[in-house]
Formats: sequence, structure tokens, C-alpha cells
Amino acid sequence: MKVAIIMGSDSDLPIMQPAIATLDEFGLEREVVIASAHRTPDKVHEFASGARERGIKVIIAAAGAAAHLPGVVAAYTTLPVIGIPINSTSLGGLDALLSIVQMPAGIPVAAMAINGAKNAALLAIEILAAADAGLTEKLALHRRKMEEEVAQKAVIVANI
Repeated sequence: MKVAIIMGSDSDLPIMQPAIATLDEFGLEREVVIASAHRTPDKVHEFASGARERGIKVIIAAAGAAAHLPGVVAAYTTLPVIGIPINSTSLGGLDALLSIVQMPAGIPVAAMAINGAKNAALLAIEILAAADAGLTEKLALHRRKMEEEVAQKAVIVANI
């Protein structure tokens, strides 16, 4: 199973690294692309319209400012699209968040928190796990690990 990550600029890459690392941690194949809805619209069209044929199952799209990239990608595919608003302006990413969550009826984009790359990857994994028992078990293990980490931190804090 393959997940694609598309971002509008290489300046988004540091924000997107947790998504890439999470997909790698779960052993998923990934495709990472830089293409802009405004500066390279033909590339975005080609990427999105051909994603299914390349074996992509879920697309994670990240953009800041006007953040049209997730919506444009969703317009060209029926694959699930997860949008990540990037904090790249003086508005702290709120402009990007509102752009992503205000999609018109019929072209949905799942919106993550501002700079929420890791959760985007986990949502993509959950979508894929609906049809993959092995991936479901990996997710359960991941959650148990998080639970154990919180319990360990609680013991440390209790002993302060």
C-alpha cells in the first residue's frame, strides 16, 4: 500500500518530516512530491489524476497561506485526501486551516491541525488499516506503546 505526500514548497519539508517518518515506521511505501497549486498547476493535475494508477491509496497534501493544494488535489481524484495547513504567514496558519476546512460540498478534504503532519500519517494508516489486519495490529501496538510512555512519565512526575 502506498501513500503520497505532496507539498507546495520545499520549505514545507521540515514540517512534513514527522509524516514521512511515521509512514516509514509502519513500513508503508510512500511517494513525496513538491508541486504548487498556483505555480505548477499542470504538475499538480498530473500528480493527482494519475495517483490511483501509480498505486496510491491515500494522499496527504500540505500547504500554507491560501492552502489551495489539498482542495485542488481532491478535485482531481476520488482517493481520500488529508490536508495539512502549514504555518507560513503572519496569521499563524489560521488562513491555511480555514482554506482547507471550508471545502465545498462534494469535494471533501480531511483537515488536520496546523502543522499536524504526524496525525495526517496516522489517519492515512487508519484508512489503510480498514482493509489490512496486519496494519491494524501495528496501530494497536503503536497505541499501547504511547500508553506505556505516558504511564512511565506519570511515575516520574509522581516521584518529584
